[in-house]
Amino acid sequence: MSVLRDAAFRRLWAGTTISELGSSVASIATPLIAVQVLDASDFMVSLLTAAAWLPWLIVGLPAGALIDRITRRPVLLISDLAAAAVVISVPVAAAVGRLTIAQLLVVAMLLGTASVFFTVAWTAYLPAMFERDQLVTANSVLQGTASGTQVAGPALGGALVTAVSAVAGFVVDAVSFLVSAAFVWRIRRPERRPEVSRDAALGRDIAAGIRWLAQDRYLRNLAVHGATANLVLTGMNSLVVVFLIRTVGLSSGGVGLLLAVTALGGVGAATAAPWLARRFGSAVAVIGSKSFAGLAALLVPLTTARAGLIAFVAGMAGVGFGVVAGNVLAGSFRQAYCPPELLGRVVTGMQFVNLGAIPLGAVLAGATATVFGTRTAMAIMAAGYALSGLILLLGPLRGRRELPGALVPAASPRA
Repeated sequence: MSVLRDAAFRRLWAGTTISELGSSVASIATPLIAVQVLDASDFMVSLLTAAAWLPWLIVGLPAGALIDRITRRPVLLISDLAAAAVVISVPVAAAVGRLTIAQLLVVAMLLGTASVFFTVAWTAYLPAMFERDQLVTANSVLQGTASGTQVAGPALGGALVTAVSAVAGFVVDAVSFLVSAAFVWRIRRPERRPEVSRDAALGRDIAAGIRWLAQDRYLRNLAVHGATANLVLTGMNSLVVVFLIRTVGLSSGGVGLLLAVTALGGVGAATAAPWLARRFGSAVAVIGSKSFAGLAALLVPLTTARAGLIAFVAGMAGVGFGVVAGNVLAGSFRQAYCPPELLGRVVTGMQFVNLGAIPLGAVLAGATATVFGTRTAMAIMAAGYALSGLILLLGPLRGRRELPGALVPAASPRA
């Protein structure tokens, strides 16, 4: 049965898609406000990226343990409503002439916190909807539309900044969170409360998830690669808008259009991921996709004006293809592989390692750009990202065609 025949999934899909579209619009509007309205330095722009991901380090692990104890739908709903309230503060402050870079940093952190809870909740919710053989399809649908929002969002954001104002993207984002909440509210599928001992301390629950992650060689390898890759890739990405405006010389509308075109790589990858797994094997597809993304990143720092923009389009589209294809397959593997009662904690454990490196990468890139220049910083980050593929190539997936099968709930993980 197609996953799209499931009404609950369609509502989850619609809610996440609309929310991601709004967030994609705001993601281009935020650095444009910082650069064009507040005249922020390269380092301050990179701090905005760091602030958005810092909550994974602060609340990620407790959030996973908490979500493993409760039903997930209310978490999705509260996260959307909280995010809408936070986002609308930006256009309000701008309207009264009080918008500052400090407020943007606080908004980024609060939005990041809401994102932690929303992401962990839907990731743990999805395996309750479908059997293992449908998870890749369901994740492919979600990743495909998420990538689609990365096409529409920057183009819409750039157009709004050019035609209306830099803060218009935040109005769109706030509305998108409210619409997402309405779709989540309409999910009527009964959800069984996770079977977790009420007497267990939260710290002990967190430790159980970390222990599972640390002892399993496959998850551990994916986590180490994710952290290393995110450190340098996000460092590069945090400088993209500054690079395109100040170094290459594009307008805000041109930046939005260019980022929209490059995001097409991710759209194609979400569709191609199941085929890649069938054709080459899921393990080979994960390693190949991630390695391809690293090599494609080397083109990005070569970008110049006019014809030189081809390097940016090819490089970023290649990165998007490799990252999304690999994430669809690795994410589906994780959902099927982990015991359901540990899934939230294992997800946040991996995200703590993976995404926790992002703030450091953004700050590192900003500092490198300050000392050596933006283009040199982009080149250093791209080279580091290309080398990160060696972690998978030399890891436990080497020589395997398929990722390990799903585990039944057990007392301890396989090594």
